[in-house]
Amino acid sequence: MATLFRWLLRFASMAIMLSVIVVLLVYYLASRSLPEYDKDLAVAGAAAEIEIVRDNAAVPHIFARSDRDAYFGLGYAHAQDRIWQMVLMRRTAQGRLSEVFGRRTLDTDILMRRLDLYTAATRSVDAQDATTTQALRAYAAGVNARIAEINDQSLGRGAPEFFLFNAPVAPWQPADSLAIVKLMALQLSGQFRDEILRARTSLLLPDPNRLADILPDMPGDGTAALPDYAGLFPNRDMPRFAASSEGPRDPLSPVPERGLAGASNAFAAAPDRSAGGGTLLANDPHLGLTAPSTWYLARLQLSSGGVIGGTIPGVPAVMLGRSQDLAWGLTSSYLDDQDLHIEELNPENSEQYRTPEGWARFRTRRSIIEIKDDTPVTVTLRWTENGPVLPRTRFDLETITPPGHVVSLNWTALAEDDSSMSAAIGLMRAGSVEEALESSGRFVAPSQMLTLIDRDSIAMKLIGAMPARDPAHQSQGRLPSPGWIEANRWQGMLPDSANPVWTDPDGGIVGNTNNKIIDRPFPMHVSFDWGDSQRVMRWTQLMQGRQVHTRDSFIEAQLDTVSPTARTLLPLIGRDLWYTGEAAPDGTPERRRQQALDLLANWNGEMNEHLPEPLIYAAWVRALQERLIRDELGPLAERFNHVEPLFIERVFRNVDGAAVWCDVIRSVMVETCSDIARQSLDDALVWIAETYGGSLESLRWGDAHQALHAHAVLGEIPVLRHFVNIRQNTSGGDFTLERGRTSGRDPEPFLNIHAATYRGVYDFADPDSSVFISSTGQSGHFLSRHYDDLGTLWRRGEYIPMSLDAELARAASIGVTRLIPE
Repeated sequence: MATLFRWLLRFASMAIMLSVIVVLLVYYLASRSLPEYDKDLAVAGAAAEIEIVRDNAAVPHIFARSDRDAYFGLGYAHAQDRIWQMVLMRRTAQGRLSEVFGRRTLDTDILMRRLDLYTAATRSVDAQDATTTQALRAYAAGVNARIAEINDQSLGRGAPEFFLFNAPVAPWQPADSLAIVKLMALQLSGQFRDEILRARTSLLLPDPNRLADILPDMPGDGTAALPDYAGLFPNRDMPRFAASSEGPRDPLSPVPERGLAGASNAFAAAPDRSAGGGTLLANDPHLGLTAPSTWYLARLQLSSGGVIGGTIPGVPAVMLGRSQDLAWGLTSSYLDDQDLHIEELNPENSEQYRTPEGWARFRTRRSIIEIKDDTPVTVTLRWTENGPVLPRTRFDLETITPPGHVVSLNWTALAEDDSSMSAAIGLMRAGSVEEALESSGRFVAPSQMLTLIDRDSIAMKLIGAMPARDPAHQSQGRLPSPGWIEANRWQGMLPDSANPVWTDPDGGIVGNTNNKIIDRPFPMHVSFDWGDSQRVMRWTQLMQGRQVHTRDSFIEAQLDTVSPTARTLLPLIGRDLWYTGEAAPDGTPERRRQQALDLLANWNGEMNEHLPEPLIYAAWVRALQERLIRDELGPLAERFNHVEPLFIERVFRNVDGAAVWCDVIRSVMVETCSDIARQSLDDALVWIAETYGGSLESLRWGDAHQALHAHAVLGEIPVLRHFVNIRQNTSGGDFTLERGRTSGRDPEPFLNIHAATYRGVYDFADPDSSVFISSTGQSGHFLSRHYDDLGTLWRRGEYIPMSLDAELARAASIGVTRLIPE
C-alpha cells in the first residue's frame, strides 16, 4: 500500500510539474509578443528618424520631420499594439474568416463576398487626393515595418491569438485601410434591418394604426401613411406568417443587431455660453463593447500642427479629437442610406431579373471561399442594377420574399469612388470650422453628424452621401420595394448642399443624441427612423438649465444617468397601482408588490448601479412590453427585445386606440391596461426573486447591468475567457445620456453590451485641459498592463489629459521608440 501511495504521489508530482512547464511555456511564447516601447529600431521605408513617445497611459505621441513619416509612425504603433485586431478586421472585410476559423464563419464570409466591400475599397484608392494617397502608403509601410520586425526577431507572431489560430499576415495595403472604413460603415448601418422588421410586422398587423404603435415614428410632422407591404406585390403569395430560420448570431459578424447600429452624443457651446470664454465640445460615440476597444488614442505632429484623439487601428487618421485650432466629434446620423429591393426572377430563365425596360441578366462572378479543415465552397455572386443580391437565408429575408424573387441591397458604402478617407485626412488639417465644413463634403459613408468647434465658432452638419429618391417611391424607403418599378430606384445622390447644417446658432448650443434633427418632407426627409427620442429630452434640460457651461458641466452631462423614460413611464403604468392595494402579510406576492411600488414611488429615475429601483423598473417595463405584444406577434415578439418607450406611452395614453394592445385576444376576459401593468409587475418580481433572491432593498442595478467587453475570439474559450473578457458593474441604461444599451436576451437581459467606447471633452479656453478616455486600454495583448488600465478609469467616469504639450508627454513617458531609417 505504501508503494502504491509513493507511485501515485510521483505521478501527481509529475503531472503538476508538466502543467507548470506547459503554463510557463505558453506564458513565455505569449509574452514574446508584448510590445517593447523603449528601443531604437532600424526600419525600411522611413525617410528620417521618427520618435514615438508613449505617455503613462501608453498613448503614442508621434514626432517626425514630415507628414509622411508621421503616418508611418502611426502605422507602426497601431501594428505594435493591435495587429491581431487589424488583421481580423481586414479578413472580415475580405470575407476570409473561414480560412482561420472554419465553417462557423462561413455565413459571414458569404455575406461579405456578396457585398464585395473589399473590391469597392480597392477601386476607391484612386478616388483619394494626393495627400491622402501619400498618407495611406506611408501608413501601410509603417505597419509592414512592424510585421517585418516580428518575423525577423521572432516576436511571438505579434500577438497570442496567432498561436491559437493560424492566420498568416500579408503585407498591409492602402486598400486595407479603406476596407476597414467600409466595414465600420456596415457596423453603423441598420436601416435595412428596420425595413425587414417593418415588413414582417406589417404582414402580421395589417392595421396601419397598430403598426404605428409598435414601430412608432418620432414626434413631429412629415411622415405619410405607408402602404400595406403585401399590397406592394399583388398576385404574389406572401409568406405572411413564416417563422425565422436564422440561427445563432456569429460573434464575428460585422452586421449589427437591430438597435445596435451605432449611437452617440455630441454637443458644443459657443464662447458666450462658456464660463471660460472659449468654445466647448463633448463627444462620446457608442459602439459594441469589445476587448480591446474599437478606439486607439494617439497624437500626431503634422506640418499643420498637432492632432490628438481617437483613431481606429488600420486607419491613418484621427477620426475624432482636436488639433491646435479645431475640435470635432461624431455621432450616428441615422440617415436612410440603405434600401432593399425585391427583384423578380424570369420564370423561364433564372439568370435574368425584371427591370423597368424588361428582363436583364444578373452581373455575376464566382468566388471560392477556403475553409479550414474542410472543402472549399464556391459561391456565385450576383448583382442587379440596384445592388448585390443578398443571401435569402440571412436576416429573415425568406419571411418577406415572395417565391420566384430575390432581394438586393442599395447602399452608399458600396460606392467605388468613395472619398471618405480624403475627407477625414482633410478634417485633421483644417484650421477652422469653415475649412472643416468644406472638407466634410467628400464624406460618403458611414454617414455621421459632425460637430465642430474652433476658437470662435461652433457648427453641426450631417455628412455623407444622401440618396436621391423619387417622390413617388412606393414605400418611401421604409419597406422593401419592387426593384423593377422606376420610381422605387435611386436616382443618384443629392448634392452636399442638401445636407442639413447649423452654424453659430442664436442659442449658442448645438448637439445631437441621435435624435430627429430636421422635419422635411420626403424625399428630403433624411430618415424616418431615428436612434433616440428620449436622451434628447434630458440633454436639452441640462443644456438649458444653466446660462454658461464649463468643461466640468459638459463632463457631468456626458456621465448623467437620469432616465427621462423612467420619469415618464412610471406615472403612466403605475397610476392605478400606487396606494390601492389592501394590507398583505410578509412573504406574499401582494406584499412584495407593495414594497416594489413604495421603492419606485420615492425614486428620481437615476439609473445608479448601487440602487435597487433601476432593476425593478427595468424588469417591470420589459415584462410589460412582453405581455402587450406576445399574443399579437407570436414568435416575432422576440425581435422586439428592447423596450420601446413611445409604444408603451401610446398604449397607456390610448393614442389612436392603442389601448387595444392591453386586451389578451386569446382570453375570454377583456383585460385593461391596469390589469396588464399589475400582472407584469408580478412577473418581474418573480423573475427577480428567481435570479437574484433576497430582499428588494438589497438589489443592485450594477449586478445586472454589467459592462461586458468581450474578446472577439478568445472570449468564448472556456477558462481563457476569464482572462480576456472584462466585466464591470455600470450605471446608466438604454435611455440615459451615459448610455449602456442592454442585451435584451436571456439569461442576462440587462447586460451592458453597447456604450460609449470613447469620451472626450475639449475646452478651447484652455486647450491643454481637454480630456479623453477609451473603454479598455491601448494594448490588444491581454498580458499587457495596458490591456484594461483605461477601462478602470472609464468605468469610474474618469479621464486622462489630452494635451499637445510635447514636454508633458516626455515627462510622463513609459518609453520612447525611435524608428531610424536603414
